[in-house]
Amino acid sequence: MIQIAVFSDVHGNLPALNSVLEDIEKRGIRQKFCLGDLVDFAPWGNEVTEKIKELNIPCLMGNHDERIAFDIPVVPLSKHTEEETLARFVAIDHSKKHITESNKKFLSELPFHLKLNYKIGKKHWNIQLMHASLSSNDTYLYKSESDEVFIKMLEESKSDIIVMGHTHLSFKKQFDNNSWAVNCGSVGRSKEENRLASYVILTLDEEKIIPEIIQLSYPLDETVLKILESEIPDYYASFLRNQNVLIL
Repeated sequence: MIQIAVFSDVHGNLPALNSVLEDIEKRGIRQKFCLGDLVDFAPWGNEVTEKIKELNIPCLMGNHDERIAFDIPVVPLSKHTEEETLARFVAIDHSKKHITESNKKFLSELPFHLKLNYKIGKKHWNIQLMHASLSSNDTYLYKSESDEVFIKMLEESKSDIIVMGHTHLSFKKQFDNNSWAVNCGSVGRSKEENRLASYVILTLDEEKIIPEIIQLSYPLDETVLKILESEIPDYYASFLRNQNVLIL
């Protein structure tokens, strides 16, 4: 049996990342992978990036990592309210101002996808890791998506399971051929009502893969206080507290 931990979308929230890593460590899981979006919206973008580097955790390039690494202009999204649009501009600009050159370089060199193959007995398991989709880091795939969309991705990637993040909403869907589509949720900026830090554990044996979504509390007040003390808009503190913020 092999266990793998996959997490995503830390978004500069170091207390949340520490809680997830501590939980993974307590469970004795040594294989860890990150699906990207280390920066933006909480003030520890550099510290989060340094921790991923220090622990040598394989990490993908999320859309926010790409934006900070290459100074890509922020484009308003139609799904955002005017309040969130204004806050988003300020928060991302904060990351661009404070990211170190070495961390910016690290983000610029992250891979887009990662394909894993584990052999257990006579069985080879193929695991496709991606931030959002196979072709884009800006695609939003939710649980409500038709099964055909995920099955096509499984076929295209020739994998038994696809694991993604990006939407900040965790889910798992199993298909007839014992294949899976899983979203591991968000470590640092969950859009789920409970606002808990989320990640997934994949348990592999010779017969099957079992994904388990783990959700943890973390020192949220510490993150909220640091946001309020920083130049990051208070909008993101209210978001984490789930206070009168529209979830999109």
